[in-house]
Amino acid sequence: MSETPEIFCDGSGSPLAAAGMPELKAWFVREVLPLEANLMQFLRHNWRDHSDIEDILHDVYVRVYEAARRQIPDHAKAFVFTTARNLLSNRIRERAVIPIDAVSDLDALNVAIETPDPERGAVARDELRRISTAIDRLPPRGRQVVMLRRVDGLSRGEIAVRMGISEDAVSVHLSRAMDALASILFGDATDKGERP
Repeated sequence: MSETPEIFCDGSGSPLAAAGMPELKAWFVREVLPLEANLMQFLRHNWRDHSDIEDILHDVYVRVYEAARRQIPDHAKAFVFTTARNLLSNRIRERAVIPIDAVSDLDALNVAIETPDPERGAVARDELRRISTAIDRLPPRGRQVVMLRRVDGLSRGEIAVRMGISEDAVSVHLSRAMDALASILFGDATDKGERP
């Protein structure tokens, strides 16, 4: 925790801090780095994809440090956690599709989601529950292929490697699973060309 050289660089590798700013580095080491354990706990609780946690932590440190270069905040802890919450909110907004398990509690992040009215939000939550329940009813291989393809966004080749099967087998599993989902979700309405 006392070694901090990587957090003092931007994406291009150039230093963020000038050599003449020892008080800023001392503040960072004294006030921000001791919060790391609590910050990691916060990130793990609010971001389900744990493979992103180290990158998010790094981004929080960079943002806090860049802001402190302009003015050192009076309350470091509040500033760090507000920065972390805002960063998580921004990551959610930037994603084209939000994975079902992206965060444990969107309300805790105070994310402004584009929902014009509560009724539309309730309908969307109901649809999400229906889809999730339908996916849970699929056979294990079909469920795995659908999740890897439609939720994780993996290519058929990547899925084949991950599952240890051929790409043709992935296509068959995906096709059968999508047919089964349509049947589960829409039942007889698909035969009539209408939605329930």
